[in-house]
Amino acid sequence: MSSAVKDVGERLIAFLPNLRRFAISLCGSRDIADDLVQAACERALASAERFEPGTRFDAWMFRILRNLWIDQVRKQKTMGVQDDISERQDIAGAHGERDAEARLTLTTVAEAIADLPNEQREVLLLVCVEELSYREAADVLGVPIGTVMSRLARARKNLAEAAGITATTARSQVMKDVKE
Repeated sequence: MSSAVKDVGERLIAFLPNLRRFAISLCGSRDIADDLVQAACERALASAERFEPGTRFDAWMFRILRNLWIDQVRKQKTMGVQDDISERQDIAGAHGERDAEARLTLTTVAEAIADLPNEQREVLLLVCVEELSYREAADVLGVPIGTVMSRLARARKNLAEAAGITATTARSQVMKDVKE
């Protein structure tokens, strides 16, 4: 085993939770995300010699994963309907009402994120969830940094609207509470 493959393999192990989280956010299915992560890991190990030391490993992996996802979306156009675990209502939680409320809130947020156009959702996840800089997100997506900034602004605006948050209402109420 070459040192490059060993280095990439060690980094992959530590990076798997981030990679899986990004994959789930892209496809919305844990099963499909797991397959996507496995394919990304295989591709990374097979092309470990191409990774340039000194560059961001996470950005390299996100790019590999995103490219695999794009390929899979293209293939899915000819495939049948896939079932998603989030649609299963027969999975019970341990704390009843609290779990139901939390699941409802998460479902609402997940739906709002899923309703975003792909370009906005990808930028939102890379910058806000995976904490990539605007420049790094731009490199992963292959777009100018200004495009990342405008897509992120639109994504935040669309999420706020979906959640019923308006800038004037939220801020004025907060300021009233502070003054009193």
